[in-house]
Amino acid sequence: MVTRKNPIFDTATTLGKIVAFLGVSAICGVLVAGLLVPAAALSGSTATGSIKFFDTLPAELQVNPPSQSTTILAADGTKIASLFSENRTRVPLDQMSPYIKDAVIAVEDSRFYEHGGIDTTGILRAVVSTARGQWQGASTITQQYVNNVINESLVSQGKDAEVKLNGVNKGVGDKLREMKLAIALEKKFSKEQILEGYLNIVFFNRDAYGIEAASKFFFSTTAKNLTLPQAALLAGVVNSPSYYNPIANPENAKSRRDLVLQLMLNQGKIKKAEYDKAVATPVTTKVTPARQGCAYATMAPYFCDYVFHLLLNNPAYGSTPEERTNRVMRGGLTIKTTLDPKAQAVAQEQVNASAGANPDKWGAALVSVQPKTGKIISMAQNTVWLPSPGKFQAEQNFNVDVLDAKGNDLNGLGGFQTGSTMKPFTFAQWLNEGRSMNTVVNAAARKYPIDFPWKNTCPTPTTGWYDSNVAGSDDLQNAEEGYYRPMSVLYGLANSINTATFASAAQVDLCGIQKIVDAVGIHEGLPARGEDGKVTDPNPKIPMTTLANLLGSRQTAPLTMASAFATFANDGKYCEPIAIESVTDPSGAKLPAQSSNCRDAISPDVAKGVNKALQTVLNEGSGYWIKPRISTSTNFPIAAKTGTNNSNGSTWVVGYTTGLATASWFGDPLGSQDRYGRNLTINGQFYSNIDGYMIAGPQFANYMLQTAPRYGTDPFPEPPSNLQYVPAPPPAPKDTKGDDAKDDDKGSDSGDKGGDKGGDNKGKDK
Repeated sequence: MVTRKNPIFDTATTLGKIVAFLGVSAICGVLVAGLLVPAAALSGSTATGSIKFFDTLPAELQVNPPSQSTTILAADGTKIASLFSENRTRVPLDQMSPYIKDAVIAVEDSRFYEHGGIDTTGILRAVVSTARGQWQGASTITQQYVNNVINESLVSQGKDAEVKLNGVNKGVGDKLREMKLAIALEKKFSKEQILEGYLNIVFFNRDAYGIEAASKFFFSTTAKNLTLPQAALLAGVVNSPSYYNPIANPENAKSRRDLVLQLMLNQGKIKKAEYDKAVATPVTTKVTPARQGCAYATMAPYFCDYVFHLLLNNPAYGSTPEERTNRVMRGGLTIKTTLDPKAQAVAQEQVNASAGANPDKWGAALVSVQPKTGKIISMAQNTVWLPSPGKFQAEQNFNVDVLDAKGNDLNGLGGFQTGSTMKPFTFAQWLNEGRSMNTVVNAAARKYPIDFPWKNTCPTPTTGWYDSNVAGSDDLQNAEEGYYRPMSVLYGLANSINTATFASAAQVDLCGIQKIVDAVGIHEGLPARGEDGKVTDPNPKIPMTTLANLLGSRQTAPLTMASAFATFANDGKYCEPIAIESVTDPSGAKLPAQSSNCRDAISPDVAKGVNKALQTVLNEGSGYWIKPRISTSTNFPIAAKTGTNNSNGSTWVVGYTTGLATASWFGDPLGSQDRYGRNLTINGQFYSNIDGYMIAGPQFANYMLQTAPRYGTDPFPEPPSNLQYVPAPPPAPKDTKGDDAKDDDKGSDSGDKGGDKGGDNKGKDK
């Protein structure tokens, strides 16, 4: 008869390996020697060596808060979006259902309140169970918490490869370290603190970390309101989140849940009637998807993305992009923004309506700011972030620059040619030099040759010309005939007459226009790049000594234009746009946010003069035909300027009340070289060409009519008399064409896109 080896001591078997592991490591001896009795009570070199090894292991565990979800809120506290690497919301133990506490203890560590961090009884039980062919772990809840804390710390440092999972890649030293740390943790924290930490850190699903997120994800409820069968099911999931997933494997989940319920009954945590009712309950879920990021924002996804980028670009949140991303995505921050949900809803409605079904992908954008603070109130565009059938999908923000002032990415499109919305700044310099807005200039002049005597005290030379006698150049053009004649500077601005703007610019210092444009924050939305493609200036100034720029030939973002025009409404003070009012961490500590940063930009008297003129734009000028009417019929004063570029592919209305400034844009965001805003049908209506008042205008009007009254619509103060006096008109030239009827100009206006290279301005300027 062949003698069989005792399977317990056969090292070729699984159990044998376990026993060998215990023997070599002398875990039991180590635990007794190091933790329960004095070291002198032990003898033997193996035990002594193990004790020395054990003593060298760390005894302190740095328990940092686990990764939590960051929440972005609107100004009224409405949630905009959640950002997270791990979907987790920390809750205190007293905000958890007693069922989940009892269920987890019953199935994971029934002697939780009896041991000091490790359970020697559990270890022996695991050995015996394994000997019977049934693998059973022996880790206590405290040990599991230690393991989760260590792994969470590694993940937060980007050391995912070093993460160690139970029963997968742990060695003897790892297990001993875990045990010692567990005992040290028990000395430092109460059982309730350890249980709370464990339930907040433990993994349930890739979209649910911690009990609060798991409750929301699987059952659309809170940890506090978990029922007995729900709590037992989630407690069972912890052992194997994939195998016991109630969505993918409901039968497995029910089997595990019922085991948990049986253990709770056996341990006296529930009564028989509760058990019977719970096991009879079918496994059902009510999933609330853990939608992460601005793409899933409940409103204003592009504003949300702008806020996200502001945080990622702020060195106060970390010295590297990786650190900042980690802080935002894992830090459990609460970010309160300036966004007004009511205003945002109106803005979104208007941009969506501007192009309708929009198979040709025309773009619409609208952004508004508060003049006295710079707070961004709304930011909308007519696209969707996530691809959707029949929708115009785009991820770039139409309203902001490509880069911030330090060269950091803002995910912006970079703006559009501004057209005649640049004309008020030439007008402002006219007033700044003490001239009257009612002074008559010769808008019949169309030739500005290469040697024209422009006044320019800036070191930057004046460039560009308008002269049909020069090959490749044209005389300066207006949108329509009938306006090449003398007219007041005010009339020229109100009706957006190119030749009037140039006639006034010819009498002022171009460097003064430059200073005003710079002071109100206007810059190009596209970065300047060198021959090697590297950024040389993230926000280049617009050289107003280049003649074409007087008519808006450079690309500028709507947010920049709204903030610039807000300066006029704010008595000449420019406020930088801000989006973030406050940031707090989970402890309630305040982190760096944004605050109003305002400065004197133009004189109050000049601002008053511009306000007067831009009200005239809507009352009788190029904005007169905007529907609905937003001048005298609104019962509150409002000022604005229309704008259209040379190809009719970029159209604007930028305007304001005393309490709200808004930039409204409609056009081609794709920048197609061969795409013009002419002879096309939008929303079922044919347009021979698109001008500022036609689509951007109603978009602006409807928004302001519904939103501006909530922000203040006080009358604009009158400018001083010296800026309004009416000088004696000069004799009318004999070759004047047309008449003075305002009907002759229905708002066609745009900037010349030529002239930058000295005479390449082709086409008709408007």
